[in-house]
Amino acid sequence: MSIRHGLLALLAAGPRYGSRLRTEFEDRTGGTWPLNIGQVYTTLDRLERDGLVVQEGADEAGRALYALTEQGRAELRDWYARPVERAGPPRDELAIKLVMAVGADGVDVREVVEAQRRHVAEALHEHVRQRAEALARAPGHPQEVARLLVLEQLVLHTEAEIRWLEHCEVRLLRLAREPRSPVREQPDG
Repeated sequence: MSIRHGLLALLAAGPRYGSRLRTEFEDRTGGTWPLNIGQVYTTLDRLERDGLVVQEGADEAGRALYALTEQGRAELRDWYARPVERAGPPRDELAIKLVMAVGADGVDVREVVEAQRRHVAEALHEHVRQRAEALARAPGHPQEVARLLVLEQLVLHTEAEIRWLEHCEVRLLRLAREPRSPVREQPDG
């Protein structure tokens, strides 16, 4: 996730102080990606160091206001124009867990898959519920539309994970039937 570019995008609307940026980021993403205020200020420091933002005075409460520089506006335009790279697969804890469980003594990989599937099904139910609530409010404001887009991404990613888990289960069942299977059968009883 690019906190750097997310903050630049928020600053395009005008000068902001750190905690307001944090609140607007979380609002815009529907609370899906909470930010630590330390992350915000560390990122602002780097953006300032890189010449993309400047401190532009303070608000009435004395909080430092940050504003985009022309270089920051150019960086933001470039970011919007660039596709997001999908060069390498992300390190996914679930995938790592499953590949480590295959062949591990005392681990029934199918139980690991089933526990994850139950968990993901509950998450899917919650995402679908939240999406239905968002749709019932007829999103008209850009922040509501943005939240709906995030919820729809969560639904689709969760559905994809369920399909992948089903694929894993089928693959594991086939492997368990083959001689010298790397999937360890658990003793009965």
